[in-house]
This record gives sequence, C-alpha cells and structure tokens, in this order.
Amino acid sequence: MRRYNPTEIEQKWQNKWEDDGTYAVDFNDMTRPKYYSLSMLPGITGAGIHIGHGRTFQFADIKARFKRQQGYNVYHPIGWDSFGLPVENYAIKVGKTPRVAHDEAKVHFKEQLKRLGFSYDWTKEISTADPEYYKWTQWIFTQLYKHDLAYQKEQLQWWCETDNTVLANEQVEGGKCWRCGNPVTKRNLKQWFFRITAYADEILEATDALDWTEMVKTMQKNWIGRSVGAEVEFTISGQDSKITVFTTRPDTLFGATYIALAPEHPLISQLVNSDTREKVEAYVQASQQKSDVERQENKEKTGVFTGSYVINPVNGQKLPIWVADYVLGGYGTGAVMAVPAHDERDFAFAEKFDLPIIQVIDKPEHSADVGCYSGEGELINSGQFNGTRSEDAREQIVAWLEQQNYGRSKTTYKMRDWLISRQRYWGAPIPIVHVDGRVPIAVADECLPVILPEVENFKPTGGNTSVLAQVDDWVRVWVDVETGKTVPITENKPDGDNWAEGRRETDTLDGYACSSWYFLRYLDPHNDNEAWNPERINHWMPVDYYNGADHAVAHLLYSRFWMRFFYKLGLVPTPEPFKRMMYNAYIMAPDGQKMSKSKGNVIDPMEIMDSGYGADALRVYEMFIAPYDMDAPWDPRGVPGTYRFLNRAWNLVQEFVDKNPSDSLDANEKTVQELLRLTHLTIKKVTRDIEEEKFNTAVASMMEMVNGLYKIKESHGIDTSDEWRFALESLIQILAPFAPHITEELWHEMGHDDTVHIGHWPKWDEKYLKSSVMTIIVQVNGKLRAKLELPSDMGKQGVEAAALADENVQKFTNNKPPKKMVYVPGRLVNIVV
Repeated sequence: MRRYNPTEIEQKWQNKWEDDGTYAVDFNDMTRPKYYSLSMLPGITGAGIHIGHGRTFQFADIKARFKRQQGYNVYHPIGWDSFGLPVENYAIKVGKTPRVAHDEAKVHFKEQLKRLGFSYDWTKEISTADPEYYKWTQWIFTQLYKHDLAYQKEQLQWWCETDNTVLANEQVEGGKCWRCGNPVTKRNLKQWFFRITAYADEILEATDALDWTEMVKTMQKNWIGRSVGAEVEFTISGQDSKITVFTTRPDTLFGATYIALAPEHPLISQLVNSDTREKVEAYVQASQQKSDVERQENKEKTGVFTGSYVINPVNGQKLPIWVADYVLGGYGTGAVMAVPAHDERDFAFAEKFDLPIIQVIDKPEHSADVGCYSGEGELINSGQFNGTRSEDAREQIVAWLEQQNYGRSKTTYKMRDWLISRQRYWGAPIPIVHVDGRVPIAVADECLPVILPEVENFKPTGGNTSVLAQVDDWVRVWVDVETGKTVPITENKPDGDNWAEGRRETDTLDGYACSSWYFLRYLDPHNDNEAWNPERINHWMPVDYYNGADHAVAHLLYSRFWMRFFYKLGLVPTPEPFKRMMYNAYIMAPDGQKMSKSKGNVIDPMEIMDSGYGADALRVYEMFIAPYDMDAPWDPRGVPGTYRFLNRAWNLVQEFVDKNPSDSLDANEKTVQELLRLTHLTIKKVTRDIEEEKFNTAVASMMEMVNGLYKIKESHGIDTSDEWRFALESLIQILAPFAPHITEELWHEMGHDDTVHIGHWPKWDEKYLKSSVMTIIVQVNGKLRAKLELPSDMGKQGVEAAALADENVQKFTNNKPPKKMVYVPGRLVNIVV
C-alpha cells in the first residue's frame, strides 16, 4: 500500500495548479454566481509570516475553496501592503533602500504563501508601492480634496521620537507607538486630514445592519462616539472670558458642582495663579504622555485645581475649575460640567477630592444604583424646573439657555478627522503643489503619478518634514495654477500667465490610504486608464467575505468612508465594502503571549512543513485549534495529531483503490445504511459549519467520520461498492478546502482526471439522516431510571410497553400499573407511580 508523503505530493500539485491556472478567475464569466473572498492585505517585513498569519489567511482561503467547489466563480486575490513604517524601518535595519528591501522580503513571503497552498490568483497580484497602484491612490486624494474632504491644518499631534513621524489617535496604544512600542509625545504641526467626520452619522447608522463580527461593530460605534446634547457657556469669575462645555444631560445643570478641563484646554494658562501654576503645569505635562484610550480607561481619577471659578448660568453658583485627564481635548469642547450625583466618573472624582455632590433627579425607590444615579426621573433642587421629568426638562432647559444666550443644542463626535500625512520617505507622495499666496493646488490627473524619487539617505531627520524636502529638483516645479499641470523645474518655464514656480508637498501619505481601497483595485489591477472599470465593480462588489485579526477601527472605518465617497460619485454600486466581515482571534505562542519577532516567540510555518508533516497537517490543525474568535496557545503536539488523521484518511483510500472488484463484500443492509448515514450526516455538518464559520467543529466532524469508517471497515471490511466510493469521495471533497494537496492526490487516485477543487461539493440527502434507532429516557416520578435503544419507527404503545418491561424500571414501579404515563415522542417517558 502506498504511503502518505506530503513532501512529494504538495510541491507537485502547487506546480500543477500554477501551470494550469486552476485558481485564476475569469472576470467575464457571468454564467456562474460570483464569490469574492479575501483577507486583509498582508504587510511586508523581513520576518515573513508566522503561523498566526497563516491561520488568518486560511479562513478566507477555505471560504474561497468551498464556494469554488460549489460551482461559484470565485476570486481570491493577493497583494502587498508595501508602503509605511514596517518596510522603511526594516530597510534601515538591513541597510538597503526600501524598494530593494521590500522586493527581497517579498520573495520569502510568496514562497511561504505558495507552500501553504493558498488558492490565490497570482496573475493579478498588486503592490501598494508600485507607481501603477499609487497613481490611483493619489487620484483619490485629489478627488477628496476637490470635494473639500481633504484639508490641511495646524494642531497638536502625537509624535513618535523613534519613528520620527506623527501618529493618528488610532495608532497610539497605552501612550506608546503602535509600531515600535516606545512612548510618544505631542508636537504642533501642519498636517493633512481627511474629513471622515462628514460621514460620521451615516457610517454610524449603517453599522448595526452589517453582517460583521459584533465586537468590531461595537468598537466602531464607540470610536465614532456620537453624543446629542447641548453646549453651555459658563462665565469665568472675575474675567470676561467664558468656558463652553458640552453635555448630554442638560437636565442635570443645577447639580453641577465643578468644571473639569482637558489638560490640552487653551484657557488653562489664564486660569492659574502663583499658588497653582507649578502644579497645574506639571500635571498637564504628565497627562500629555498618555493616550486618549489610556486616559479613558484609567479608573484612578487624577486632577488639579486651577485656582479659578466659573458662574453656573442657571443658579449663579460659583464652581471651581479643575484640570482632569479623564476629559479629552479632542472630544466636545475639552471641558465638562461635572454632576457627581448623576455621573459615575464625576462621582469618583468628587469623592476623591471632597467636592460637593448635589442630587437634582429624584432616584426611584426601586433603583439599585449606589452612590450616584444616572437614570431618569423627576427634577428636584432645580428651581422652576422642579417636578419636571428629566426627559422633558432637557429640551426645556436648552430652550431657556438659548433664550438667555447661555447655550444651544449640539451634536458631537468622539471620532476626529483622519490624520493622513507622514514625515517619512517611504510612502505615496501627496499630490499637492504649494504656491505662495494661493491655496494648495491639486496635481492634474494627467500628471499623476507623482513618482517617489530615489534618494541615497532616506532615514528620517526628526524634523517637521520628510527627507523629500531636501530633493530640490523634485520639490521645485512649474505649475499651472488653474489646472494643476506640472513641469519639472529643470525644464524651461512653459508659456502662459498661469504658470508659476511651486513646491511639492513633502509629506507622504500614511499607508492606510493605500490600503483603504485595494479591494477595488484587485478587481482591475492592470487598468492604466482608470482606477477601476465601473461595470466590473458593479458585478463583483461588495466583497462577499473578508477577514483579519487587526485594524478593527482604523482600516475598516477608513474603507467605509472612502466607499461612501465613491458611492456618492457613482463609482461603486454599494456604500459598504464588505458584505461579511469576520474578525478572527490570534494563535498565541506556547508561552501564552502574542507572537512577536521582538519577543523571539514566533513559529515559522516553513519549519513545520519542512519537518515532514507538510502544509495540509498544519492547515488542518490551525482550523482545529479553536473557534475562530478565540485566542488559543500553540500546542506542539497538534500538527502530529492532524498528520495522523490525514494518514488514516489516506490509508482508507489506498485500501479502496487496491481492492480487486471481484473482492466485493456482501455487506448487510444495516451496514450499508450505517455507511450512508455517516457520510450524509458529515456532509451536512461540514457544509453548515463552513457556512457558519465553525471551522474547528467541521474538522472534528471529519475526524469522527474517519473513525466511523474505520469501525465499519474493522467489522465488515472495505469493498468496491458504490456506497464505499461515495463515502470516500465525499470525505475527499469536504476535506479539500482544509487540506488541498492530499485531497487532490486522492481524488486522482480514485480515478478522476479533473481537479477536486472546482465544481465538486457533495450533497446530502435528508432521508439518510434518520436513525434506525432512537434513545428513549425513562423516568419514574421524574427521576432517571433507564435509557432504551428502540426502533425509530416504534409507536407510543410500544415505547411505553418497553419502558415498563425494563428490569431496572420495574424495581421502582413494583410491577404495579402506573397512575399516569407521559410520552415525549422520540425522547422521553415519565412513569408516575
């Protein structure tokens, strides 16, 4: 009998699939339903992928293979997130240019992915760092700019001293840079932004209806953070200035006992005095080392009194002004009115610093709230509004504030506009030219792409600009101020009054810009005339299945923003990019930590494959290890276990193909039915599990099927009957998405000359799923006394008679007629005595 040798068969079939174009999609095939499946765009670094990455990519691959076998026209593309900090930092480390370092690293990446047997269409591979790609990223930028959705402004920004660049709020985690893990500071810089807040409402309102992992939807809603309320103006005691606060609960205004300012608030310097200045300045400086997330999550409230007061407009009370880092400068007005009796954060702060707590909403008697009450009720201690329900008082108090010019209704968002420019070399140049005395000029379409120039020293200087600012011949250009056409400064100035000398923008685009639309370019990767063909996009979008283990907020929000913009321009058929988005968990290292090259705990899939177990055993284990949404530690014993499972399946097929047809066994009808039931049951279970993304239980079901086939073989042997052929071919077909190489080999061993991976998915028949026996629970006075295996077609009288005849049941009935018998068909008999 032929032995299973992964090393021999895997390379063979990978070469065959590539030569035959097995997984290359025909975009023009409209005879079959389409299915578009992909994982988040992989980033390029020198380390290659580890087994956690491999697992993430496999989810989309299984979906693609499954649908391909079901007869769909499937597109499963691959490309590279090539711009950005990871590549540039790696290039600095190895002493090569980013382009060379990227291209060399990509060779290893491609080898790993091909060895793992992913069914990518390699003929349509893209890279975000290719001018043919980023030409269209730049074009999208100019469209956003023309529609007032891209703009430049100066403000404080997070700055990473290690990476020498600004960071968006989403890229600061725990006060540290998301890439290097080092602490960040803030700088006042002129930066480019995308006005994502213009789409905040419609993105938020569409979120609940998405077929996305619930955790991601919640994170997106929380990040947008829409709040409907009022702005209230408090006059600073002894000054003409005012502090404006935003509150969602204007009904509690009479209960305000202090004002809390964010450490970034611009009025702090004029509120301190000689006694408080030093403490306040030290507190502000310490607060700037923390990220917004860290400040919000910190349960230990901190703050410092400024020495100044405001006047509450509704009752004339003087309220002390504090600085507290639980207030965010970028949310609302950077100031809050604190009502400790009705807000948990304010309550904790007031208790710590011994500030007054004034109840202004009557707490219902049944309320379980301790300390403060944040619910609704009738107003008390609220002047003319006493006795009014809080829900009604909100509108009435805002109306009063507006009449007195003390406030107005307002909607705010926690989400800020998308900071998109970076002071680094390795990124797509921003297609803008600056001319003194004019607004920034977008480069004309016919002059795109603005090519990133080659430079000898690309290391960031730590200044407020990228190294591109030093490339004088690139920075200086002749520009037509009306059309945006550009000519190199080294050429003669063109004729015409509109031409002027300008300076190119020297910031580059954050890598997120290039990775916010790649799923569209995948569908038309070689188009030189437009970013994509609308007719093709109309057929293939939205993406049917999308998954990843990162970027639950940033990338996914940005992609939704851009799709909505494209939708309004009539360039795409839907405002949402991804029909189904599955956010998967991580495989952790054996030490229980997240795999990281810096920690030295990553596992290279090549090592496992080269050890003799092959790609299929690794693939099967990575699906079997845990549900997709649960982190799971790597178990070194796992791959040997799945290798044994594959070996058992291999041996079953080998025994079948080695059989002589004349050796056919005369199996009884019960055995045949058992074989058919096991097969149809597993087909149904695996089909449903893949559809519902229960990949681990799909593998478990196939393992159970193999065990069941061995039991039948051991009792009755294998023959060449149609039933055994159906069972084994079905096993090969349902295993194919998980273990593509061994199944392709076995499919051909079974006598087929086509690929198992296209158009071959088995169907189950419900008639075979009905068991010939049923298990009946027998209770006496509600207590379990027996379990009976009875024919599934036995009627009520027969079941009741069998229950009464059971030896153990008779011990508890004393052989006396029961008072009553309750029969739940097919499940239970309860005998009352």
